[in-house]
Amino acid sequence: MNEITTELKSLHEDTLNNLRQSKANNTLRAYKSDFKDFGLFCSNHGLKSLPTEPKIVALYLTHLSKTSKISTLRRRLVSISMVHKIKGYYLDTKHPIIIENLLGIKRIKGSMQKGKKPLLINDLKAIIKVINEQNIDEIVKLRDISIVLIGFGGGFRRSELISIDCEDLEFVPEGLKITLKKSKTDQFGEGMVKGLPYFENKIYCPVNNIKKWLLISKINSGPIFRRFSKGSNLSNQRLSDQTVVLLIKKYLKLAGIENTNYSGHSLRSGFATVAADSGADERSIMAMTGHKSSQMVRRYIKEANIFKNNALGKIKI
Repeated sequence: MNEITTELKSLHEDTLNNLRQSKANNTLRAYKSDFKDFGLFCSNHGLKSLPTEPKIVALYLTHLSKTSKISTLRRRLVSISMVHKIKGYYLDTKHPIIIENLLGIKRIKGSMQKGKKPLLINDLKAIIKVINEQNIDEIVKLRDISIVLIGFGGGFRRSELISIDCEDLEFVPEGLKITLKKSKTDQFGEGMVKGLPYFENKIYCPVNNIKKWLLISKINSGPIFRRFSKGSNLSNQRLSDQTVVLLIKKYLKLAGIENTNYSGHSLRSGFATVAADSGADERSIMAMTGHKSSQMVRRYIKEANIFKNNALGKIKI
């Protein structure tokens, strides 16, 4: 009997570990951050956060709805559920008190959300121009230009962008193949390969610029995007995903573009929006971005087509 109990305990621990390993580090950090807010709410009201119950979650979502979007509520619900799973507890997130409460909030607030702005072609050109105008060393310019162009050209999440190693690159006659070993939606660790073709315009070509960056930086293994220590001294440290955000915002501001509604995700959404506007279909966009659901890609396509075949445009005054 003791042997069976020991084996079950071991299986239980292995299962919890598998749950933790199924999520990217950034995702786990987001879960913990979201759950911390839920824990604070429970603590302030004398409620139990772990394990909790559907009624408490419903109260928290109502509290959160006063200042947050529907998408934030849904994300927090997922985070609370996942922390329970990881800790070995069950939480019924499909309980009527949670589902019907969310439906009620959605009807009152509406679910249309205004996300961060995509970086479009004119924004991209303005950023590259302003980087080249800066009084900084060429090596810094090339790194920052490469981050922007590779991030945009591959439709990368910022966590994917900074995770690229030299060993993940393969230059071929058509352009550049980049192997992603894992990503946010790659739950089974299958990886994927993105192909970036050469551009006719070398100024904005991700492949040409990454070649220049690797040549001047002398990077031949490990992270391709690294920090500078003092001045222009390149370190071996991988850039953080937050640095990507700061770079985008910094150069937008220098280009005279209001940067409040842009983020690191603007490179990815910018690629999808521009690709849709240029006639790329849903499937080819998803093949590049790695989206598992077509919902977000369809939103990009819808936004790109907002002035195409516009009914008002048919009216002649």
